[in-house]
Parts: sequence; C-alpha cells; structure tokens
Amino acid sequence: MATVHLSTQILRPVTAAFVSFRRVTTVGIPSTSPSPPVTIFKTRKEAIPTNQKFKWARKLSLVDQSSPPKPTVDVEGLVSFLYDDLPHLFDDQGIDRTAYDEQVKFRDPITKHDSISGYLFNISLLKVLFRPFFQLHWVKQTGPYEITTRWTMVMKFMLLPWKPELIFTGTSVMGINPKNGKFCSHVDFWDSIENNEYFSLEGLWEVFRQLRIYKTPDLETPRYRILKRTANYEVRKYAPFIVVETNGDKLSGSTGFNAVAGYIFGKNSTTEKIPMTTPVFTQALDPELSEVSIQIVLPLGKDISSLPDPSQETVNLRKVEGGIAAALKFSGKPTEDVVCEKEKVLRSSLVRDGLKPRMGCLLARYNDPGRTWSFTMRNEVLIWLEEFTLD
Repeated sequence: MATVHLSTQILRPVTAAFVSFRRVTTVGIPSTSPSPPVTIFKTRKEAIPTNQKFKWARKLSLVDQSSPPKPTVDVEGLVSFLYDDLPHLFDDQGIDRTAYDEQVKFRDPITKHDSISGYLFNISLLKVLFRPFFQLHWVKQTGPYEITTRWTMVMKFMLLPWKPELIFTGTSVMGINPKNGKFCSHVDFWDSIENNEYFSLEGLWEVFRQLRIYKTPDLETPRYRILKRTANYEVRKYAPFIVVETNGDKLSGSTGFNAVAGYIFGKNSTTEKIPMTTPVFTQALDPELSEVSIQIVLPLGKDISSLPDPSQETVNLRKVEGGIAAALKFSGKPTEDVVCEKEKVLRSSLVRDGLKPRMGCLLARYNDPGRTWSFTMRNEVLIWLEEFTLD
C-alpha cells in the first residue's frame, strides 16, 4: 500500500503518483527536552512472529522497543482505535490526524513522507488517480511501542483507458512515541516483492507490471475477497455460488458448453431466461486433470430451490460452498498444454510456500474467444486450499 496503512479494508497509499501498499512502521521518539531530538533509526531483521507461510521483510525501526512500555501508553486502546479509524482511509471522513505526530515518518517500497501533511496529501492523490478499496484484516500489538496491521488494497488506475486494477497486500508496522502515545512511524511491506526498502526498483516494477491489459466483461462474477497477493498468485476467499454444469472432455475444451448455455437461454422447466455471468469454469477433480465438468455461474440473487430444472438429464444444478482458493492469472489462448503447465506452476508455488492445495483445479475463462484479442484475454487457474490462515 502506499505510505501509510490505515483502514479496516484496504491498503496504504503510494508514492506521489503511484500506490504504496505495504506498511510496517516503527518510529523514532521525538525529544521534548531542550536538547536536540534523538531519533533511533536502525535496520533490524528481527521480525514479527512468523510461520512458514510468510516471510517478513526487513523491518525499519524508529522506536526503541527494548525497554518496557510506560503505563501511560494504552497500546490496546490504539489497536482498537486503528480497527475503527483505518476503514475511513479513503472516505470523506478520513483518518484522525491527531493520532499521529506532526513529523511522523511513512515508508513503503516506493514512497516516503516525513510529516502527517505529506502522508495525507498522498492519500488525497491516490483518491484522484485511483478508486481505492482498502480492507483491514487484523491489527496486533507486536512490540512494547509497536502495532502491526495486515491489509489488502485494490485500486483502478483511472487515467488509462482500460482502467487496470492494481492489487497489493501486506503489513504495516506502526511505531508509537512513548512520550505522547501517538504514532511516530509507519512502514509498509508488500507480499509480492522481496526488497521492501525505499526506494525499491522491484517495487516500482511491481506497480508497472500490473498496468497490463486484461479485459474483464462487465458481467456478474462470483464474489471473492483477496486475502493475499504474492509475486505468483492471489489467495481469495470465495462466497458460495451456484453453477449449472455438465460433463466436458478436457480443461481447455468447449464440449458441454452449449448444453449449460442452453439452460440459461431458456432450455429449462419454465423456459426462464437467466442473465449471463462470467467466467465459464472448467473443473478437474482428478490428479491427471482428465475428468472434467464445464460450468456457468448463475446470478447471485438466485436460490437453488427456486431455480427451474434443467431440460436435459445430463445438465445439473449445484451449489459451490466457496472457500479459499489460489488463483494464477494469465492472458492468451488457454490451450490444454498452457493450462496444465500453469496448474503445475501454481501447485508448485503453493507447496513451496507451505500451503495445502487440494487435488484438481479450475480453469476460469472470462472472455468470448471470438470477440477478444488473445493478448487481452483474462484466464485463471484456481486451486482450492485447505487450512489457510492469514497470519
């Protein structure tokens, strides 16, 4: 996210023209004595509690965490405050600037500011250039004078005709000034890059590579929230949805599509026509990816008990309970060889990162191949996960 991470449902702002999304802040302690203020600005590799799923980048600490907190610093109260305040990061209310030192230090891989005014200007700029959506996942105390937040930020770059969607997830470490209980530093870390220090060329490239063209039809899709985005895949939480499905021949094939499309076009017990959605799913349940079904998602307002019955015996309605899935996005024509290779790459990445992928996969095709240039097509391979925890 950008410079700061302050919301219960989105990322942090970026550098003046782009987004900053990972926040991790630890701040220096301004001095109130006549002598010059002393700021402890040190780099350390010690990190917040971690597990095999997440690597914590180096942490920029501006506040000494070695001594015990003073009773006057209500860290638990600040945790509750952030849960309430950060959701207003990009709305008309905005965050409460009085909770921050005037010279608060903000850092992310491509942005830095050394005052609350600079940080608020960055937020305002993001609201103009993008349509930011910020989701706060959790807030935790991680040191005597330190709080860490985890977030997702999704933004559309409105200046480009295709309005690309930029997605960042990560953590923000926020340092507390023990003398006044205000936030004095804020550092973001993005999940999708290794070098999170300012100024990171890797971070800048991460922004630019998300500006590529993907054409997503203006149709209803299954609802999901992005929990984490790495350099190779997204982890999403899907809400339940209903599909009409029949047997297919292969992952990249179209066998069975006319049958399921016929259902929504009126070939059902009440001849009801149902709005088209996106994507078209092809699901494989076996390790060889050979036993497949082709599916069209039905509108979210439909209930399976009130839907008309299919006219063909080979077509069925089924409720998908949703859950956590990893998705790898790619463009071009999704041939069988390409899809199988993408599935192998995704599965290998998940195992490497300590996640537990289920057997089989889904191919999601969002575009009409006869009306879409191949380099703008949006395709995804998805694998359902077990026991995922967003730590």
